[in-house]
Formats: sequence, C-alpha cells, structure tokens
Amino acid sequence: MKLRSVAVMAIVLATAEPALAGAIENACLKSQRGNNQRSLCGCIQDAADITLTPSDQRLAASFFANPDRAQRVRTSDRRSDESFWERYRNFGNTAQVYCTR
Repeated sequence: MKLRSVAVMAIVLATAEPALAGAIENACLKSQRGNNQRSLCGCIQDAADITLTPSDQRLAASFFANPDRAQRVRTSDRRSDESFWERYRNFGNTAQVYCTR
C-alpha cells in the first residue's frame, strides 16, 4: 500500500504544473535548516500540496517560526486541531518518504 501511495504521488507531481513557492516552501527556505536547500524545501512543499489544504499549509508554515504553536495545536482538545494534526502527521510521513532519497 505504501509503495502504491508513493507511485500515485510521483505521477501527480510529475504532471503538476510548476507554481510559485508555497507557504511551506517559503517558511522552509527562511528557516536555518532550509537555508540553501531549495530542492528539499520544494519537495516538502510538493508533499504539502498533496496532503494539506491551503489553510492547513499556512498553519503548518507558522510552525517554522513558532514551534511552540505546533505544541499547542498538537495538545489541543479542539476537534478541528485534532483533525488538523492527523493531516499534519500524514503530511510529515509523506514528506519523509518522498523527500528522503
């Protein structure tokens, strides 16, 4: 199943039209770890485009500058935060599989 997901993701990414940098890519590039890592940050953005809504991406991008916010969302009892965190974990897993080569 995991291999199938990666294959589907590869097809989607191969046929996607190039776009301007997204919220995740911009936040990544501005971070210490993302400095001069355009291809990695772009790959992470591709994973975000597949797994997160634009609103989710803006929230996730805010974690680069404010890691405490991520902790607050993760431990929140609000159903919307719990749902977001499930999608965010899926995004992280997708980025890890797709971007670790």
